[in-house]
Amino acid sequence: MTTRFSLFEAMVFSGLLLVTNVAVAVENISLQALFKDKAIIVVDGARRVLKSGEESPEGVRLLATDTREEQAEIEVGGKREVLKLGVVIAGFASRGKGNVTLYPDRGGHFFVDGLVNGTNVRFMVDTGATVVAMNSTVANRIGIDYRKHGRPGMASTPGGYVNTYNITLGTVQVGDITLHNVAGSIIEGNHPREALLGMSFLGHLDMKRDGEKMELSER
Repeated sequence: MTTRFSLFEAMVFSGLLLVTNVAVAVENISLQALFKDKAIIVVDGARRVLKSGEESPEGVRLLATDTREEQAEIEVGGKREVLKLGVVIAGFASRGKGNVTLYPDRGGHFFVDGLVNGTNVRFMVDTGATVVAMNSTVANRIGIDYRKHGRPGMASTPGGYVNTYNITLGTVQVGDITLHNVAGSIIEGNHPREALLGMSFLGHLDMKRDGEKMELSER
């Protein structure tokens, strides 16, 4: 049997498909609670309970959960992200590539104010540092429970060996550049004084020196 549609019905049907496939812009997402194959996610203030594979009305799809690492993998507009418990990811709306211009101090070092997990941090740009590193005083101020979530290790310093903890930072932001799930290291004690903006952040950017200034831009 052949089904016939009138022109009006065809237009209505096409219009419904168009409305259904329109992507909704999402500004902020956070992970509120986590279970096996299920998570409670807050999307722009709306609380959504999703099972793995389900999609919220805003277009946020839950892909997988990891209760051990306290994180969930989601997909928004074809882009995959990892949510950490208690960390808000912002800026899913379409935007251009971010860039930051830095100038050296009298000693030739580049310093910049940024955010780690939404908290203000003073960075020194250090291309010799493998990861974003900070002392335990700064980590405690941010609220990073590095002893619980970090992997312990040791590092050699001019003052001797110190305890370190390798950890994943939910967000690191400098200017309008924000990266998620950045490898970091917490060094027990008060050194380094400023957090080191290492290659786990810088390695994802284009770095350009023009005279004295340094330009960082998203790829």
